Amino acid sequence: MALKTPFFSAFGPLLFGRSKAAVRKSLQRLERLEDLYAIFGDLFPERLLDPTAKGVNSRRRSLPAVVTFWAFVAQVLSPKTSCREIARRVEVWWCWGNLRTASTVTPEAFCRARQRLRADTLDLIAGQVAWNLERRVLKDERLLPGRDVKIIDGTGVSLPDTSENQAVWPQPKGQKPGCGFPVLKMAGLFSLASGALLAHVTGRQTVHDSTLFRELWPQLKKGDVILGDRAFCSYPAMVALHQRGIDTLVRLHQFRPADMRLGRRLGPGDQLVVWTKAKPAPVHLTPQEFAALPEQLPVRLIRTLIAVPGFRTREVTLATTLIDAVLYPADLLRQLYARRWNIELHFAQIKTLLEMDVLRCQSPAMIEKELQVHLIAYNLVRSLMQQAAQLHDLPLERISFKGSLDALRHSAQAIHASAHQPRKQAELINRLLQSIACDPIPYRPGRAEPRARKRRPKNYQLLTHPRRQMKVINHRNKHRASRPKSTLS
Repeated sequence: MALKTPFFSAFGPLLFGRSKAAVRKSLQRLERLEDLYAIFGDLFPERLLDPTAKGVNSRRRSLPAVVTFWAFVAQVLSPKTSCREIARRVEVWWCWGNLRTASTVTPEAFCRARQRLRADTLDLIAGQVAWNLERRVLKDERLLPGRDVKIIDGTGVSLPDTSENQAVWPQPKGQKPGCGFPVLKMAGLFSLASGALLAHVTGRQTVHDSTLFRELWPQLKKGDVILGDRAFCSYPAMVALHQRGIDTLVRLHQFRPADMRLGRRLGPGDQLVVWTKAKPAPVHLTPQEFAALPEQLPVRLIRTLIAVPGFRTREVTLATTLIDAVLYPADLLRQLYARRWNIELHFAQIKTLLEMDVLRCQSPAMIEKELQVHLIAYNLVRSLMQQAAQLHDLPLERISFKGSLDALRHSAQAIHASAHQPRKQAELINRLLQSIACDPIPYRPGRAEPRARKRRPKNYQLLTHPRRQMKVINHRNKHRASRPKSTLS
């Protein structure tokens, strides 16, 4: 009987159950790993992962780009997850949802599918996610009204010791061949208001942070304010950015004199001085670029005292091109620079909690993709934190990244199971945001954590020779350097 309720066709599924075609159609919705897609799918256009007209992603494959991308993100959000485990997850949820029980997703097939992800597509997704985070920033969350404050800093990432990685990112010169690992240098540009990673650039370990920062200048716009440490306190950079309408607030470089008796006094510990272009030209500038810079630049020096309980009081001098003391009081700029430390917390969240400090891919092309997916996953978690903070009226800095990551991992399966019930799924997502907001970070102003390890590492020998030449000494706990025998009897 083809139609059991001809006049009330909507009652058919209620009275007689769903047909096979309806079941097959509903199961095919699982092809995106919906636990993550339901939460983050609105942060970038889905068409970015559609099959292309030509190229490696134009064919109809068992692992399309949309499945591979969300599986890659799930792997990053669950550190120490192997490709074998992710392949099993894709096989269970996606293949079963497409009624392909006979097919098997192998780890090798998943690795090949990751290689087919285009780098420019990942860049577009990262830009869309970061743009959505910035778009949702409220006006009262900006410390400087009408100005976007961005933080810049650099960090290093360790890579697998392969010949391809060594050729692109060599290991430090102080390490013997075969005893070290390639190191990738990265400079990241973060938003102070949302904590989003807006852009990044990579290079060799020997490249200075300020040189990498120049490659990020096209990502800045007029009216931005840059926060940075003393590595970014350079006359050419501050002048060039000031000409573009971009102001800087950095810590004064140790080679720059901090004589507060010079210039014009604007207030207590607040002095307006004039810097003069020094010669010769820096290495990273051509003679033509250096000659185009103005000869002088008015700079404001602000002295501040940092008193942390248990530590000696330190005196720090700040340099900024925000010279209007009425519009930008000295105390406001001191508070603004104190929040520069947020970028250290952001890098710790990416490198420690998402375990980006040691990447696992073997080729430079995949290293770049793995790095980009880590940064996308970080921004996805930041979007959860932003929604929870705004929905429950909490400061964003009180929302725990680790707590949000744990809540996301444990709620994903329940959200996935309710994919066919939109109201229940929306309720589960609201409960996820509520659980994130109900576990804020305690308010601990002035808290200081020493960079020291309490738990001692294992007393193993260090690899001081290539692995094939290394000889392990027995009884390593009792090993002492051998002494020459005395010739006296």
